[in-house]
Amino acid sequence: MADVRNRIEQGFEILGRKVCANKYKTLVVMVLLIATILSQLPKLTFDVSNEGFLHDDDQSLIDYNAFREQFGRDELILVAISTPDVFDRKFLGRLRDLHEELEERVPYVDEITSLVNARNTRGEGDTLIVEDLLEEWPETDEDLSRIEKHALANPMYRNTLISEDGTITTIIIKTQTYSSLGNELDLMEGFEEGPGGSTETSEPEEKKFLTTEENSKAVHAVYATTERYNAPDFRVYITGSAAITHYQKQSIKHDMQTFVKFAFASIILFLFLMFRKVSGVIIPLVIIIVSFLSTFGLMAAFGAAIKMPTQILPSLILAVSVGYSVHLLAIFYQDLRKSENKEEAIAHSLGHSGLAIVLTAVTTAAGLFSISTSSVAPIADVGRFGGVGILLAMLYTIILVPVLLAILPIRSSAAKEKEVENTAMDRLLAGVARISTGYPVPILAISFVLIAASIFYIPKINFGHDMLRWFPEDNPIRIATEKINDEMRGTLNISAIIDTGKANGLYDPNLLKRMDETCGYLETLEMDDIFVGKAWSITTILKESNKALNENREDSYVIPQDEDLIAQEFLLFENSGSDDMEDFVDSQFSEANLIMKVPYDDAVVYARFLDRIREHFDTTYPDVKVTLTGMGVILYQTMANAANSMVKSYTYALIVITFFMVLLIGKIRIGFLSMIPNLAPIVITLGIMGFFQIELNLFTMLVANIAIGLAVDDTIHFMHNFRRYLEQSGDPRWAVQETLHTAGRAMLVTSCVLSIGFFVFTFAEMNNVSKFGLLTGTAIVLALLADYFISPALMVVVNRKKGGR
Repeated sequence: MADVRNRIEQGFEILGRKVCANKYKTLVVMVLLIATILSQLPKLTFDVSNEGFLHDDDQSLIDYNAFREQFGRDELILVAISTPDVFDRKFLGRLRDLHEELEERVPYVDEITSLVNARNTRGEGDTLIVEDLLEEWPETDEDLSRIEKHALANPMYRNTLISEDGTITTIIIKTQTYSSLGNELDLMEGFEEGPGGSTETSEPEEKKFLTTEENSKAVHAVYATTERYNAPDFRVYITGSAAITHYQKQSIKHDMQTFVKFAFASIILFLFLMFRKVSGVIIPLVIIIVSFLSTFGLMAAFGAAIKMPTQILPSLILAVSVGYSVHLLAIFYQDLRKSENKEEAIAHSLGHSGLAIVLTAVTTAAGLFSISTSSVAPIADVGRFGGVGILLAMLYTIILVPVLLAILPIRSSAAKEKEVENTAMDRLLAGVARISTGYPVPILAISFVLIAASIFYIPKINFGHDMLRWFPEDNPIRIATEKINDEMRGTLNISAIIDTGKANGLYDPNLLKRMDETCGYLETLEMDDIFVGKAWSITTILKESNKALNENREDSYVIPQDEDLIAQEFLLFENSGSDDMEDFVDSQFSEANLIMKVPYDDAVVYARFLDRIREHFDTTYPDVKVTLTGMGVILYQTMANAANSMVKSYTYALIVITFFMVLLIGKIRIGFLSMIPNLAPIVITLGIMGFFQIELNLFTMLVANIAIGLAVDDTIHFMHNFRRYLEQSGDPRWAVQETLHTAGRAMLVTSCVLSIGFFVFTFAEMNNVSKFGLLTGTAIVLALLADYFISPALMVVVNRKKGGR
């Protein structure tokens, strides 16, 4: 095994000399490669939609897309207005003005509904009239009193358009289902005939759903429009899944810009402190920038959008890529001071650190690739593109760093004859070596106690996916959503699509009666603070129509029992000019949309709640197909997918990394033992999560995968150098000392850069990102401590002294 490693290291030295000999040709090839990848960057997009968490072939997403194609988009913008009395003439006038201004100024709107144009169904003789509630403006107190009485008595207004106490009303903005991008009207369409009068037609392009950019424009317009209406007696709250999505997108953009600035500042500082050379700062920055941009260029090329979890990629790529450069440059500058021969220094540094850099890149990438099979699409993207980005950073380090070193004018400091010794870092590393090799048994005993205590607390970790509580408590969108959840009993829709499988199947009075009873049952359902605040379907329209056609009698607000009469009343409603029927039934009257309004809450809590709903539909509708869909189901399915794939991805990462550790060390027993300093930081970090009751969500569950990939980097560099010095001397204590004084320097700097690169996430607006950064940064610091103390202690215990140094 030692001979194989030596030959590989010699191969890296040969590569270094060839790169130096062909530096300009190599540079041109690398520039062309990088330019090709970076040319895709303009295609990069953002997608913070909830459905973006699922893969295109996920059945939940397929069902949801089919639902949207038939019944439209269920993501709404809710504008809630709090006032002492909704039925005040002055207030209603301002509500009408706001309603009309929103219709005029907000783009991509399909429909806006409020008390101003709420459906009011009534009959005049045999005529069914469907008009707006405020079709005739109340000019007198008597008119106003009549409208108030009618509105409060209408069950469809309660908890949808008006609160039960009459102090809050809503404006419901439903945006377009499809994007307007690329669907502009072609004025010449149909006039491009060929010689024989025929027209060549192409396959129609697949319609795209409304983009997050278009959604943001709509939400921004709502905020801009409502801003000047806000007053103590007209307090405006804006919420809804569309508004929450917009806030998430703004948070991602702001945080990414901030994190990149902090990361670059910390990297520049540590590089200068370590090397005190301009080249020692510029070269790593070049590698960082091209690695970072190449990763996002590949995402753009493959159509992968930036989503919430993928915002961690910049800090990950920046931190890892600088680590590779530091390990190579540290040996290069050390050799250059001794030999004053730049080409030999390049070749030797590549031979010394090339294999370790490749192995660290492969193991880090393996830790990320292990989550590329995740059922949660953006987590899979982090694994897939993060892994490729790491490998590109390795390639750029192995090829581009030697090229830049060969081209740039770098002066040797050999004139100083020797380095300045006994620095603070030297004293620190010497102290670490004395402790770790002098007290190996106590160190291992303390470490195993910490690991055991952490294992005890790991089962106390809870799963959670409550995106609303990721926002700070004083965030406007969180305040608005929590208020509307409480006052209007929910802000999120779940739909049950009832498919009869035949045309006019919804004329069946028995089926309609069951649907009506289901709505009543669902409004009584409550479990773990989750409830159905409102449930309605096509039966509401039918009961309204039946009442109106029977002299507006209250006792006629029921489902007719005659199939022909049902068909006739549906036809009369369709002919009334209202298009409300489209939200509840397809054109063939074979599918119905039963809507449930629920609070925006933890997706994990929804598990038992949705199971109860499914159980009801399975029992009550054995003769038809029922599919639960909507944004609430998407949120639940996301977390369920993440939990199911987490254990599998961790297992893959451990197997791959263990294999490479055994391959590097060449001994199975020591290879497995070397996994202890790799796993200890992860286990302790998870124990910290359990102790402080930090939930395991879509971000924090990435900590283990990313941290184990990063932690193993330092272990590989330690073991690579320890093995080298142990073979030279046979003395494990001396080998540890030399390892810490060489690789230990770079390990300290890279760990500082890595941890700071993630600690900056603690400044994120959303606390899920903040906790992720804190936990990952902590895991990296623990990994450094493990490689400074546990690794040396293990190597001293399992390796006997053979030589006489």
